[in-house]
Amino acid sequence: MARTTVVIASRNRSSSLLRTLTHLSELAVPVILVDNASTDDTVFRVRRDFPHVKVLESPLNLGAVARNLGVRAARTPFVAFADDDSWWAPDAFERAEPIFDDHPALALIAARTLVGPGEKPDPITPLLRDSPLGDGVAGPAVLGFMACSAIVRRQAFLKVGGFSPVLFFRGEETLLSWDLAAQGWSLCYVEDVVAHHHPATERAPDGDLVERRNAVLASWMRRPVHRALAVSLKDPRAFRAAVPRLRQALRQRRALPGHLEAQIRKVSERPSRAG
Repeated sequence: MARTTVVIASRNRSSSLLRTLTHLSELAVPVILVDNASTDDTVFRVRRDFPHVKVLESPLNLGAVARNLGVRAARTPFVAFADDDSWWAPDAFERAEPIFDDHPALALIAARTLVGPGEKPDPITPLLRDSPLGDGVAGPAVLGFMACSAIVRRQAFLKVGGFSPVLFFRGEETLLSWDLAAQGWSLCYVEDVVAHHHPATERAPDGDLVERRNAVLASWMRRPVHRALAVSLKDPRAFRAAVPRLRQALRQRRALPGHLEAQIRKVSERPSRAG
Protein backbone atom coordinates (compact mmCIF):
# COMPACT_ATOMS: atom_id res chain seq x y z
CA MET A 1 0.00 0.00 0.00
CA ALA A 2 1.32 3.44 -0.94
CA ARG A 3 2.45 5.59 1.95
CA THR A 4 3.07 8.81 0.02
CA THR A 5 0.58 10.91 -1.95
CA VAL A 6 1.65 13.45 -4.55
CA VAL A 7 -0.20 16.77 -4.36
CA ILE A 8 -0.14 19.25 -7.24
CA ALA A 9 -1.68 22.70 -7.44
CA SER A 10 -2.04 24.04 -10.98
CA ARG A 11 -3.75 26.75 -12.99
CA ASN A 12 -4.02 26.98 -16.79
CA ARG A 13 -0.97 24.84 -17.49
CA SER A 14 -2.59 21.75 -18.97
CA SER A 15 0.18 20.78 -21.41
CA SER A 16 3.02 20.77 -18.90
CA LEU A 17 0.73 19.24 -16.27
CA LEU A 18 -0.05 16.27 -18.52
CA ARG A 19 3.69 15.68 -18.99
CA THR A 20 4.13 15.71 -15.20
CA LEU A 21 1.25 13.29 -14.68
CA THR A 22 2.73 10.95 -17.28
CA HIS A 23 5.95 10.77 -15.27
CA LEU A 24 4.13 10.39 -11.96
CA SER A 25 2.00 7.56 -13.34
CA GLU A 26 5.13 5.42 -13.38
CA LEU A 27 5.38 5.62 -9.57
CA ALA A 28 2.06 3.91 -8.76
CA VAL A 29 1.20 6.34 -5.95
CA PRO A 30 -1.96 8.34 -5.28
CA VAL A 31 -2.00 11.74 -6.99
CA ILE A 32 -4.25 14.64 -6.05
CA LEU A 33 -4.60 17.64 -8.35
CA VAL A 34 -6.03 20.83 -6.91
CA ASP A 35 -7.09 22.97 -9.85
CA ASN A 36 -6.85 26.68 -9.09
CA ALA A 37 -9.91 27.83 -11.08
CA SER A 38 -8.36 27.09 -14.46
CA THR A 39 -10.08 28.56 -17.50
CA ASP A 40 -8.39 26.22 -19.97
CA ASP A 41 -9.05 22.51 -20.53
CA THR A 42 -7.02 21.28 -17.55
CA VAL A 43 -9.79 19.52 -15.64
CA PHE A 44 -11.30 17.90 -18.73
CA ARG A 45 -7.98 16.56 -20.03
CA VAL A 46 -6.84 15.23 -16.65
CA ARG A 47 -10.10 13.42 -16.00
CA ARG A 48 -10.08 11.99 -19.53
CA ASP A 49 -6.42 10.93 -19.71
CA PHE A 50 -5.62 10.23 -16.05
CA PRO A 51 -8.77 8.84 -14.41
CA HIS A 52 -6.76 7.60 -11.42
CA VAL A 53 -5.91 11.19 -10.43
CA LYS A 54 -8.21 12.71 -7.83
CA VAL A 55 -9.20 16.19 -9.01
CA LEU A 56 -10.31 18.87 -6.56
CA GLU A 57 -11.73 21.96 -8.27
CA SER A 58 -11.34 25.26 -6.44
CA PRO A 59 -13.72 28.00 -7.59
CA LEU A 60 -11.02 30.55 -6.74
CA ASN A 61 -7.31 30.78 -7.44
CA LEU A 62 -5.89 30.02 -4.00
CA GLY A 63 -2.23 30.07 -4.97
CA ALA A 64 -0.04 27.91 -2.75
CA VAL A 65 -2.89 27.43 -0.27
CA ALA A 66 -4.48 25.04 -2.76
CA ARG A 67 -1.86 22.52 -1.66
CA ASN A 68 -3.41 22.59 1.82
CA LEU A 69 -6.64 21.22 0.34
CA GLY A 70 -4.72 18.39 -1.28
CA VAL A 71 -2.91 17.49 1.94
CA ARG A 72 -6.21 17.39 3.85
CA ALA A 73 -7.65 15.06 1.20
CA ALA A 74 -4.64 12.73 1.30
CA ARG A 75 -4.90 9.51 3.27
CA THR A 76 -1.22 8.65 3.54
CA PRO A 77 1.25 9.62 6.29
CA PHE A 78 3.52 11.46 3.84
CA VAL A 79 2.80 13.96 1.07
CA ALA A 80 5.16 14.90 -1.75
CA PHE A 81 4.52 18.18 -3.52
CA ALA A 82 4.97 18.62 -7.25
CA ASP A 83 4.33 21.53 -9.56
CA ASP A 84 2.84 21.18 -13.01
CA ASP A 85 6.41 21.24 -14.36
CA SER A 86 8.08 18.86 -11.90
CA TRP A 87 8.03 15.20 -10.91
CA TRP A 88 9.80 12.71 -8.66
CA ALA A 89 12.53 10.17 -9.39
CA PRO A 90 11.31 6.54 -9.46
CA ASP A 91 13.02 5.64 -6.16
CA ALA A 92 12.41 8.93 -4.32
CA PHE A 93 9.69 7.67 -2.01
CA GLU A 94 11.39 4.33 -1.37
CA ARG A 95 14.34 6.31 -0.06
CA ALA A 96 12.37 8.95 1.84
CA GLU A 97 9.82 6.85 3.72
CA PRO A 98 12.33 4.82 5.82
CA ILE A 99 14.06 8.08 6.76
CA PHE A 100 10.80 9.44 8.12
CA ASP A 101 10.21 6.15 9.95
CA ASP A 102 13.65 6.28 11.57
CA HIS A 103 13.23 9.92 12.67
CA PRO A 104 9.77 10.58 14.15
CA ALA A 105 10.57 14.28 14.69
CA LEU A 106 11.38 14.82 11.00
CA ALA A 107 8.67 16.89 9.34
CA LEU A 108 10.17 17.64 5.95
CA ILE A 109 12.72 16.32 3.49
CA ALA A 110 14.09 18.81 0.99
CA ALA A 111 15.18 16.79 -2.03
CA ARG A 112 17.99 17.35 -4.50
CA THR A 113 16.42 19.16 -7.46
CA LEU A 114 17.69 18.46 -10.97
CA VAL A 115 16.71 21.06 -13.55
CA GLY A 116 15.91 20.58 -17.23
CA PRO A 117 17.02 17.93 -19.72
CA GLY A 118 20.63 18.46 -18.66
CA GLU A 119 19.67 17.63 -15.05
CA LYS A 120 21.79 20.39 -13.57
CA PRO A 121 21.43 20.90 -9.80
CA ASP A 122 19.15 23.79 -8.97
CA PRO A 123 21.04 26.80 -7.52
CA ILE A 124 19.36 26.16 -4.17
CA THR A 125 21.11 22.78 -3.92
CA PRO A 126 24.50 23.95 -2.60
CA LEU A 127 22.75 26.32 -0.19
CA LEU A 128 20.84 23.41 1.33
CA ARG A 129 23.73 20.95 1.19
CA ASP A 130 26.10 23.42 2.87
CA SER A 131 23.58 24.73 5.39
CA PRO A 132 25.18 26.83 8.14
CA LEU A 133 22.89 25.08 10.62
CA GLY A 134 25.03 21.94 10.44
CA ASP A 135 23.89 18.34 10.62
CA GLY A 136 20.27 17.57 11.39
CA VAL A 137 18.61 14.27 12.22
CA ALA A 138 18.82 12.92 8.66
CA GLY A 139 21.08 15.32 6.77
CA PRO A 140 21.94 19.03 6.77
CA ALA A 141 19.39 20.95 8.86
CA VAL A 142 17.56 23.57 6.79
CA LEU A 143 15.07 26.41 7.20
CA GLY A 144 13.99 26.57 3.59
CA PHE A 145 13.10 24.39 0.64
CA MET A 146 11.45 24.35 -2.77
CA ALA A 147 7.86 23.18 -2.58
CA CYS A 148 8.13 21.26 -5.85
CA SER A 149 10.86 19.08 -4.34
CA ALA A 150 9.71 18.60 -0.76
CA ILE A 151 8.10 15.68 1.05
CA VAL A 152 6.28 16.39 4.30
CA ARG A 153 4.91 14.42 7.19
CA ARG A 154 1.20 15.06 6.78
CA GLN A 155 0.54 15.28 10.53
CA ALA A 156 3.18 17.99 11.01
CA PHE A 157 2.06 20.00 7.99
CA LEU A 158 -1.56 20.08 9.12
CA LYS A 159 -0.64 20.83 12.73
CA VAL A 160 1.03 24.13 11.78
CA GLY A 161 -1.68 25.08 9.29
CA GLY A 162 0.17 24.52 6.02
CA PHE A 163 0.92 27.36 3.62
CA SER A 164 -0.26 30.85 4.55
CA PRO A 165 -2.96 32.65 2.52
CA VAL A 166 -1.28 35.95 3.39
CA LEU A 167 1.61 35.08 1.09
CA PHE A 168 -0.51 33.49 -1.66
CA PHE A 169 2.37 32.29 -3.85
CA ARG A 170 6.17 32.52 -4.25
CA GLY A 171 8.50 32.23 -1.30
CA GLU A 172 5.73 30.69 0.79
CA GLU A 173 8.09 27.90 1.89
CA THR A 174 10.08 30.06 4.30
CA LEU A 175 7.22 30.82 6.68
CA LEU A 176 6.18 27.17 6.75
CA SER A 177 9.78 26.20 7.58
CA TRP A 178 9.81 28.61 10.52
CA ASP A 179 6.45 27.38 11.80
CA LEU A 180 7.49 23.72 11.65
CA ALA A 181 10.76 24.44 13.45
CA ALA A 182 8.97 26.54 16.07
CA GLN A 183 6.83 23.51 16.91
CA GLY A 184 9.93 21.36 17.43
CA TRP A 185 9.94 19.58 14.08
CA SER A 186 13.12 18.96 12.11
CA LEU A 187 13.70 19.78 8.43
CA CYS A 188 16.58 18.23 6.50
CA TYR A 189 18.13 18.17 3.04
CA VAL A 190 18.61 14.63 1.75
CA GLU A 191 20.88 14.26 -1.26
CA ASP A 192 19.67 10.79 -2.25
CA VAL A 193 16.03 11.85 -2.63
CA VAL A 194 15.68 13.41 -6.09
CA ALA A 195 13.06 15.51 -7.86
CA HIS A 196 13.11 16.71 -11.48
CA HIS A 197 12.09 20.25 -12.43
CA HIS A 198 11.57 21.40 -16.03
CA PRO A 199 10.41 25.01 -15.67
CA ALA A 200 8.97 26.91 -18.59
CA THR A 201 11.32 29.37 -20.24
CA GLU A 202 8.84 32.20 -19.77
CA ARG A 203 8.36 33.27 -16.18
CA ALA A 204 6.05 35.78 -14.54
CA PRO A 205 7.69 39.20 -14.91
CA ASP A 206 6.80 40.25 -11.35
CA GLY A 207 7.82 36.97 -9.73
CA ASP A 208 10.96 38.31 -8.07
CA LEU A 209 9.11 41.26 -6.54
CA VAL A 210 6.35 39.00 -5.20
CA GLU A 211 8.94 36.75 -3.59
CA ARG A 212 10.66 39.74 -1.98
CA ARG A 213 7.28 41.08 -0.85
CA ASN A 214 6.57 37.77 0.85
CA ALA A 215 9.94 37.86 2.59
CA VAL A 216 8.91 41.19 4.08
CA LEU A 217 5.49 39.88 5.10
CA ALA A 218 6.94 36.73 6.67
CA SER A 219 9.33 38.86 8.70
CA TRP A 220 6.47 40.96 10.10
CA MET A 221 4.48 37.81 10.86
CA ARG A 222 7.20 36.10 12.91
CA ARG A 223 10.42 38.04 13.50
CA PRO A 224 11.18 40.71 16.14
CA VAL A 225 10.02 44.19 15.14
CA HIS A 226 13.53 45.57 14.70
CA ARG A 227 14.42 42.68 12.39
CA ALA A 228 11.24 43.06 10.35
CA LEU A 229 11.89 46.79 10.10
CA ALA A 230 15.44 46.15 8.89
CA VAL A 231 14.18 43.76 6.19
CA SER A 232 11.62 46.38 5.09
CA LEU A 233 14.11 49.25 4.96
CA LYS A 234 16.57 47.15 3.00
CA ASP A 235 14.03 46.67 0.19
CA PRO A 236 11.62 49.66 0.04
CA ARG A 237 9.99 48.49 -3.18
CA ALA A 238 9.15 45.10 -1.66
CA PHE A 239 7.80 46.82 1.46
CA ARG A 240 5.51 49.02 -0.66
CA ALA A 241 4.23 45.88 -2.39
CA ALA A 242 3.62 44.32 1.04
CA VAL A 243 1.60 47.21 2.46
CA PRO A 244 -1.84 46.05 1.15
CA ARG A 245 -1.36 42.72 2.97
CA LEU A 246 0.43 44.07 6.03
CA ARG A 247 -2.62 44.40 8.28
CA GLN A 248 -3.61 40.80 7.55
CA ALA A 249 -0.03 39.72 8.25
CA LEU A 250 0.10 41.54 11.58
CA ARG A 251 -3.13 39.89 12.70
CA GLN A 252 -1.32 36.57 12.40
CA ARG A 253 1.87 37.74 14.06
CA ARG A 254 3.40 35.49 16.71
CA ALA A 255 6.90 35.34 18.11
CA LEU A 256 9.38 32.60 17.31
CA PRO A 257 11.59 30.99 19.98
CA GLY A 258 14.85 32.86 20.52
CA HIS A 259 17.03 30.00 19.33
CA LEU A 260 15.08 29.84 16.07
CA GLU A 261 15.50 33.57 15.43
CA ALA A 262 19.24 33.06 15.92
CA GLN A 263 19.17 30.30 13.30
CA ILE A 264 17.24 32.52 10.88
CA ARG A 265 19.90 35.22 11.23
CA LYS A 266 22.59 32.63 10.66
CA VAL A 267 20.97 31.55 7.42
CA SER A 268 19.97 34.98 6.12
CA GLU A 269 23.23 36.72 6.89
CA ARG A 270 25.62 34.22 5.34
CA PRO A 271 27.23 35.03 1.97
CA SER A 272 25.19 33.47 -0.85
CA ARG A 273 27.14 31.02 -3.00
CA ALA A 274 24.39 31.33 -5.59
CA GLY A 275 24.98 35.07 -5.92
